[in-house]
Amino acid sequence: MTRVHDMGGRFGDGPVDPQDNATFAQDWHARALAVTLACGALGQWNIDVSRHSRERLSPKDYTRFSYYEKWMSALADLLVEHDILSVEELREGQAEGPSALADKMLKAAQVANVLSAGGPSERESTIKPTFQVGEYVKTRKRAGNENVEGGHTRLPNYATGAVGQVVLYHGSHVLPDASAHGLGEAPEPLYAVAFSSQSLWGKTANTADEVILDLWQSYLEPV
Repeated sequence: MTRVHDMGGRFGDGPVDPQDNATFAQDWHARALAVTLACGALGQWNIDVSRHSRERLSPKDYTRFSYYEKWMSALADLLVEHDILSVEELREGQAEGPSALADKMLKAAQVANVLSAGGPSERESTIKPTFQVGEYVKTRKRAGNENVEGGHTRLPNYATGAVGQVVLYHGSHVLPDASAHGLGEAPEPLYAVAFSSQSLWGKTANTADEVILDLWQSYLEPV
């Protein structure tokens, strides 16, 4: 079973407008991004946990919330789950006292360096790469997390059971399926795999189009 966020390839959402270059549609969107980054800098969760928190929103909320409303709602859940804020503090908009994490606060002068450094996920791994650039591979038939039912994964449902070609080997990287659930980093080989549009969408798809996905080795099998 997939969560409501896994909507790639769905009909009815309309075309993507490549001319829309707006950074923030509303002023509060910039503040939402800033607060999310500042809270992430506290070091209480990683990017995979953060992504999964948005995926865990109820289908009713996920479908009615705007992009940054999803971010703020999921952030509120994380803050409460990690005992950083209480539900009462969120409701009142006022802290009950000083935070034990105050010394981890991201200061304005640090922001540029922190953002430019990013969060590198490449790691050493005992798992050797199975596939070579140019080789054809097939994604596993089930998109879900193999270890945690309803858990986080980066294999989209629309790409399951499809055949593609490895176009790049990225090295070994943290496996989101483990990292999002406190199961360690479990690094494994990561590949960029190109899929023809027809292999994903069928005969009516444009033959000139392709989709390239970054996929971990455990998502793939030989053809």
